[in-house]
Amino acid sequence: MDLTVQQLRVVLAVHDAGSFTAAAEVLLQAQSSLSRTVLEVERRLGVAIFERTTRRLELTAEGREFVAIARVTVASFDANLRHFAGFLDGQRGRVRVATLPSLAAILLPTIVSTYHRDHPGVVLSIEDALAAEVLGRVRAGDVDLAVTVVSATTDPIDDLLVTPVATDRFCCVFPKGHRFTEVAEVTWTDLTAEAFIAFDRTTSIRQHLDRAFTEAGTRPRDAIEARNISAVAGLVAAGLGVTAVPGLVLPLMTFAELDHRPLGAPRTERSIAVVRVPHRPLAPAVVAFQAAITDASRSGINLPEEVSWLPS
Repeated sequence: MDLTVQQLRVVLAVHDAGSFTAAAEVLLQAQSSLSRTVLEVERRLGVAIFERTTRRLELTAEGREFVAIARVTVASFDANLRHFAGFLDGQRGRVRVATLPSLAAILLPTIVSTYHRDHPGVVLSIEDALAAEVLGRVRAGDVDLAVTVVSATTDPIDDLLVTPVATDRFCCVFPKGHRFTEVAEVTWTDLTAEAFIAFDRTTSIRQHLDRAFTEAGTRPRDAIEARNISAVAGLVAAGLGVTAVPGLVLPLMTFAELDHRPLGAPRTERSIAVVRVPHRPLAPAVVAFQAAITDASRSGINLPEEVSWLPS
């Protein structure tokens, strides 16, 4: 009982038109061709679909059941083809992105909003994780892309295709009224005399801080260590010390009503990039989302202070 979609369309056209002659006019085919097609379908089914008389064409009981099935089948086939056409032009499908919490909260939302407006049929998944986990997910194929920090990483990334898109500068964060309020810029050496709220060693922020302190030839007195950005902000607000964070983290600390100044000597920045496995093909919807990120500098999307798009 091997039937084609085109054969089903012919049967439906004959039924809907009420005759072979009318159906031939609709399909722009010869009446004899339609008759042969219907006869072939009936032969394969082993039953008559139409009861033919000299006056009109009527469905048999078997024909009524077959036409109902054929209609559902053709409608489903056409819907799936439309879905596939949408997939090919980037309007359907799924995009999975792994990223750091600060990037998910501050860098990506406007890009995601614009992309979703232009691609409403695409399901977008944003998964935030620690830096090492982000790279692991893109390597394993759990996500299509990673948007992450690639500077100061201890994990080799030669196997990945890295496209830098933005940078953010490190700043010293301190309670209001602190002595750093009186200066325009804080140096890493200035932090030596301060109790320092450090980030956990598993975070990308800590990797940058360790490198910056090494380059500056100094090391502050670690008062407390924490992983969560909110926890670090709360500890600083409580007067337990100062800390240092990149520009994209600053908006996540506003609840603590802290002050900040840029850090210099040496000036330290993070490099933020789109990362993917080079040999793994990308679906059109994923390609469009990657382009939305890499072209963000030309789209007029504003960024917080101490954060800059790289020219695309």
